[in-house]
Amino acid sequence: MRVTENRPMDGQVARRRQRGRVAVTAALLLTATGLAACGGSSDSTKTGDYVEGGTFTLATLADPGNLDPQASFAATEIATFAYDTLVAADASGTVKPQLASSWEVTKDAVTFEIRDGVTCSDGSAFDAQTVVDNIDYVADVKNASPFRGVYVPADATASASGSTVTVSLPSPAPFVLEGFTRLPMVCESGMKDRGSLKAGTAGTGPFTVTESVPGDRYTLEVRKDYAWGPDGAATSEPGTPAKVVFKIVANESTAANLILGGQANAASFFGPDGDRLEKEGIDSAKNEVAYAHQWYNQAPGRVGSDPVVRKALTQALDLAELRTVIASGRGSAPTAVAVYDPGVCGDDTVKGNVPATDPAAAAKALAEDGWTKGSDGVLVKDGEKLAVKFIYSSQGPGQTAAAELTAAAWKKLGVKVDATALDITEQTAALFQTGDWDVTWSSPKAPNPLVLVPFFSGPSPAKGGNNLASVANADYDAQVKSAMTKVGNDSCSAWKAAETALLRDADIVPFANITTLTFHKNAELQRAGVLTVPTSIRMLG
Repeated sequence: MRVTENRPMDGQVARRRQRGRVAVTAALLLTATGLAACGGSSDSTKTGDYVEGGTFTLATLADPGNLDPQASFAATEIATFAYDTLVAADASGTVKPQLASSWEVTKDAVTFEIRDGVTCSDGSAFDAQTVVDNIDYVADVKNASPFRGVYVPADATASASGSTVTVSLPSPAPFVLEGFTRLPMVCESGMKDRGSLKAGTAGTGPFTVTESVPGDRYTLEVRKDYAWGPDGAATSEPGTPAKVVFKIVANESTAANLILGGQANAASFFGPDGDRLEKEGIDSAKNEVAYAHQWYNQAPGRVGSDPVVRKALTQALDLAELRTVIASGRGSAPTAVAVYDPGVCGDDTVKGNVPATDPAAAAKALAEDGWTKGSDGVLVKDGEKLAVKFIYSSQGPGQTAAAELTAAAWKKLGVKVDATALDITEQTAALFQTGDWDVTWSSPKAPNPLVLVPFFSGPSPAKGGNNLASVANADYDAQVKSAMTKVGNDSCSAWKAAETALLRDADIVPFANITTLTFHKNAELQRAGVLTVPTSIRMLG
């Protein structure tokens, strides 16, 4: 395929790798809400329908801390404003030119032609060798980038010849091009001084960071000469904000109050606080994301290692009811393990493969597996009680209400349930450090099925991997191996078979996606997936 533009590990490294795994988990698996707010600055002027010189303020629940765009998924939103990627994907999933004017993909390599005239925020030129340096940095295990093996194949190597970059692929990488739509490119000054990226930026993007106050705000100023965005997007367009401020906001309720009070004019919501804005007739953009998937810890000695128990615990639940409760009525039935990027593998792998609700069948299966009820009503086998340590997110009333329904259903079945609500940090620690859990709810956030492979195969966190539930599914592994021999969507039939194997064994049970609403008032913007397109923002009078 070719597209042309129309116009030995020491302790310190080990700790960095562990932090990288935690970052991957928080970003790809645990539900977090991003909020956005915006308003005009005092020195703004009006041109037609648009306000010139305005300030666009985005509020967010999570403080990224380190702004290095290749060190953590937490900095992704800010990175979208300050850094470009080689290629970009629009809302429909179509890949378009960005820093690369054209490209070619084969099973052995990807080549990019780097466009002329691109400059970095410090005024220096961006060239092909800088692209090579970025790819080599992420692919180097010593740098502990969580993007290694996610957006950049772990074994990829790159080279430059003039304005051409060649990325060699020793092993198949089905969605390699899609990965490069998400890899921010750092300019040479940042590559030479990574420490400067913790509180600043060194990119080719439309904005650059001028102020970092962790825990409070991050301020970016527009680059007036930016003119190389997808489809010729430029910051010279009327209404483009002069500044963007990322403001740390406590919760969705606060964001809703800011919008209703005229102090903010855009925000994204998972929860019911958005209902207040909807009733006021405020415009919103909608997108669907994975929200609640049930995982069973299959590590040795855990009850989830028994497939009979996994299926019985699933059958005991009314998943449709849980979906309504946990998503506050805004949920939808998942059709795959994750909500992949538009245009990537749209097969329904869930229908007919997740055990249906049937408490009687669950009780019968457990009895046939040797479980009998003791005098206290709790099931016992070989002297051990069927006890489940169930951890879930403390974020939002829907989670708590759904957890209570789940615990009640399992107790009725004869299970001893210890249900605990945890914040994201505590849940991440349990999943990736202590391993002290039996059932959890997490939601995969992945652009394509390849990204999730380390979470369903390979070593567990205790052995340096990301397989948090210690899944060992031979059919899944075989189908993944088959998928890896193909390029792009030609691999989808194998991915469908791989996911089917996981679902039939109740290795993971998707039961709720959710529609997020990004409300906007007195400002125009467009969304690509879960992110705002920086060059689409227009301040309104």
